[in-house]
Amino acid sequence: MQPILTLKDSLMTSNPPKSSFHTDRSRLIKDKLAHFSISAGGVMVLIALLMIFFYLLYVVQPIFESAEVHKRGEFTLNEQGKVSALGMEEQTEIAYVLMASGEVSFYQVKGNELGAKLSSLPVDANKTPISFAKSAPHLGLYAYGFADGQVAILKPAFGVTFPGNKRVITPEISYPLGEAYFQVDEKEQALKSFAFSRTDESIAVLALTADRRVVFTRFLAEENFATGELEWTPVYNELEVDGRIDELLLSPDNSRAFVRSANQMYIFDTRDSDDIELIQVLAANAENANLVTSSLLAGANSLMLASDNGEVSQWFEVNTDEGREFKKIRSFMTNDKNIVGIYPEYYRRSFFTVNKTGDLGIYYTTSQATLWQGNVASEKISHYAMSPRSNAAILVAGKTVSVIEITNEHPEVTWSSLWQEVWYEGYPEPGYIWQSTSASDDFESKFSLVPISFGTLKAAFYAMLFAVPIALSAAIYTAYFMSPALRKVVKPTVEIMEALPTVILGFLAGLWLAPIFEEHLPAVIVLLVALPLSMLLTAYGWTKLPEKVRHFVPEGSHSILLIPVVLLVGFASFAVSPSIELWLFGGNVRKFLTNELGLTFDQRNSLVVGVAMGFAVIPTIFSIAEDAVFSVPKHLSNGSLALGATQWQTLVRVVLLTASPGIFSAIMMGLGRAVGETMIVLMATGNTPIMDWSIFQGMRTLAANIAVEMPESEVGSTHYRILFLAAFVLFIFTFVFNTIAEFVRQQLREKYSSL
Repeated sequence: MQPILTLKDSLMTSNPPKSSFHTDRSRLIKDKLAHFSISAGGVMVLIALLMIFFYLLYVVQPIFESAEVHKRGEFTLNEQGKVSALGMEEQTEIAYVLMASGEVSFYQVKGNELGAKLSSLPVDANKTPISFAKSAPHLGLYAYGFADGQVAILKPAFGVTFPGNKRVITPEISYPLGEAYFQVDEKEQALKSFAFSRTDESIAVLALTADRRVVFTRFLAEENFATGELEWTPVYNELEVDGRIDELLLSPDNSRAFVRSANQMYIFDTRDSDDIELIQVLAANAENANLVTSSLLAGANSLMLASDNGEVSQWFEVNTDEGREFKKIRSFMTNDKNIVGIYPEYYRRSFFTVNKTGDLGIYYTTSQATLWQGNVASEKISHYAMSPRSNAAILVAGKTVSVIEITNEHPEVTWSSLWQEVWYEGYPEPGYIWQSTSASDDFESKFSLVPISFGTLKAAFYAMLFAVPIALSAAIYTAYFMSPALRKVVKPTVEIMEALPTVILGFLAGLWLAPIFEEHLPAVIVLLVALPLSMLLTAYGWTKLPEKVRHFVPEGSHSILLIPVVLLVGFASFAVSPSIELWLFGGNVRKFLTNELGLTFDQRNSLVVGVAMGFAVIPTIFSIAEDAVFSVPKHLSNGSLALGATQWQTLVRVVLLTASPGIFSAIMMGLGRAVGETMIVLMATGNTPIMDWSIFQGMRTLAANIAVEMPESEVGSTHYRILFLAAFVLFIFTFVFNTIAEFVRQQLREKYSSL
């Protein structure tokens, strides 16, 4: 007889025991803890990305700041007579004023005693100067000319001592070339005006004499073997110039002499003292305007000319059909018709203009940027000088000496100079150029981000061109056609490839693969064509074999048959390479490419990078794409096959469409890996920042450029900050690619989710 359950018994059996309730509660706590941990990890990742983003902006932002000028102080000049020039020492604590009378006075220009006179030293009490000249700013030399055609060259110097552990700067006058006078005019005529410069081997002086002759004298240095002192041997020349003489300029390397006569500039080649040649006469004035002053930029490759219409133009030598000629490159419309002087910086291509109303303008030539304009004095500025570090300046307006502080750390950088063509000194035309360092002091850094951004995209393009077909084909075959037993071996093996350090791949590509490609280039080209064709022919031939033969190979293991085919085709390609090179390319394929096709062949080129970096990218694309294809629900493919579709039809119209979001994600992940790759492109390319799609030339990428140049860049310098800007651009590249990938993936997922 069956027992009868009461309502009480039924309720007791339906309630779970207390032990099971406690188990569910602990599981709930674990779920919440896991949810919190995963969410916190995701938030931390986002915070880390935002911190990287804003830190890069923090480092980069100063290079786009405008120049600033602040007045430190001013004092009244008590010296009698006319001021010839002035300057400051490196720490901007002491300034010096050179008077036309031949006296040099030193003043305190920093601290509470600003304007206090420290000392006054005469140049020569026995002679009265009648003219004065100063060298290029970085040389720091000054010279006085006398009535007998001689000049005395001097340099303000500052001795530093530490009595009682306190730094004391003692100003003095030094004669770095000796205290002897230099006889500039062999006829001993008075020097009305002159310009001079000094190199390690010689001193050159360009002078206008009292009898209206323009003389060029070079003093050659010879060391006296007995005393060890330098002896100067003069070589005299006279230059033919028509008309009045308004200005004289001499390049610091003594290779060019410039004589301005009204609106014409006579340019002489003075490299050979025995054969001085007039190479060009510039009619440099603008329409309806007259030249008022001129100057040479730092490096002395550029001539700056100011007109009375407010235009300041830059001229430098470029190659033409008739040889090298000075051409007008760019101009600055200052809207200031009262310019009285152009003053260059010591080393950078910045220049300053001053006018009759006390206004100052700061400009940078290469970026064609107007950095600052404003009023710094109440009357005409007669003299102006920068400090050696370009962080301060001193000027004279009437009898008032003003000291100003200048914040102008990165004048060479503008958005247009980073991303547009720039015409640099010595180049025949504007271009995109990255060249951050040089052995020359006259070198101007070139910071175009275009060639290294182009190199990044070029390297990624060739890597993806090599990797995507192989990786996707392998992923589809492995997931859809390959037998489970073989798949268990192949998939882990390919994924292990991803653990191979890229520095090893770069090392092998640069030192092993690149020479092979260079020596057997025909074999590589044949292999790229013959390998896929041989696979197709093998597959076609396999289908024509008797069914009994085909049954010997298990289903899903046919790929093993291609291993001997690949080896055989590879061996045959390299075996016939010398014959192909001799038959088609005259025995030297590199010479054929260069002479016949005009292509430059670099040993470490895009072909090497494409193969090596493609090899590194293949595992990433393969793994994600294979998982996407393999994860397609079996009922979709089985249903398609049941309805009479073939395996290929099912693959193309069902499986690949369903897996397309994952496949696209795989490609974009591989692209992101290729864009950010460093060591392979660093070791397997020539690291040349050129813009050329040729597969036989190299490139420089953003990541490789940062790796190469960051260790040698000065912290806080323009170079340093632009490298961070390159990192920011790389960050933006990957962000954009990932954003596009996610958007497209979502669209594909929504479109094919109904399957």
